[in-house]
Amino acid sequence: MIVTDLGLGSASGFRHFYARMIEVGGLTKLYGDFAAVTDLSFVVQPGELLGLVGPNGAGKTTSLRCLAGIIPATRGTVRINGHDLTTDPIAAKRDLAFFSDEPRLFDYLTVRQHLEFTARLYQVADAPQRYDSLLAELELKDKADSLPAELSRGMKQKVAIACGLLHSPKVIFFDEPLTGLDPLAIRRMKDTIRRLAAEGSALVISSHLLHLLEELCTRILVLKRGVKVVHGTVDEIRQQFASDDANADLEEVFIRIAMQETAPPLPAPPRPPPPPPPFGSNQG
Repeated sequence: MIVTDLGLGSASGFRHFYARMIEVGGLTKLYGDFAAVTDLSFVVQPGELLGLVGPNGAGKTTSLRCLAGIIPATRGTVRINGHDLTTDPIAAKRDLAFFSDEPRLFDYLTVRQHLEFTARLYQVADAPQRYDSLLAELELKDKADSLPAELSRGMKQKVAIACGLLHSPKVIFFDEPLTGLDPLAIRRMKDTIRRLAAEGSALVISSHLLHLLEELCTRILVLKRGVKVVHGTVDEIRQQFASDDANADLEEVFIRIAMQETAPPLPAPPRPPPPPPPFGSNQG
């Protein structure tokens, strides 16, 4: 399949064409001879929600962890709000938040103490006011003095989200954000995601819940075996892969994409030739 980039998508009223919150160029992650991600490039602008889709083992979580600086890329560039993740990692990470599918909390800190600890790390000036706002939005006010052992899995996920949003990140990565949440919490989480986009954050959401991505995302990027196979709006992708069915949803489109063969990964770039011998040497 030919790798396709289907255009720029629609723009929010406040978004400037050249504002690029996330810039990824040629991202590649190798584990020995195995390429988990190969030559991945894309841009996410303020207010955009990018859905990251692919079958198990496609490289979604590896990609997100590289983008968040949790694991180093083998090659390629990542810029977060203009900051190079390799050469200026502190500034880049100050502007981002990463939410994994498994919340990791400190056993002996209460919910409020988690927020206080995070506020000190990020030097959040108005932290006390933001505590109350986030606890209310995520329905955690009555759990503020509880330890993680006293919380359900969904509540732990909410605590992790509250901590991640405390410093008002401009770039947000979600890896299966709704895992463990009840229906009411799912609705509130979707409202939070929409609010963050409306405020100008750039979001990347990886999920197998295709109806969620179809509902929330402005653009979709499909990975298969670590390779980008399509990137565009839902309507653009539907037009390319399901033009015979105007009512096809993202699940049907994804199945059609997944059943097609993926082009082999690009070969590694050739090694540069060795430098010439120094002037005056006796070689030759």
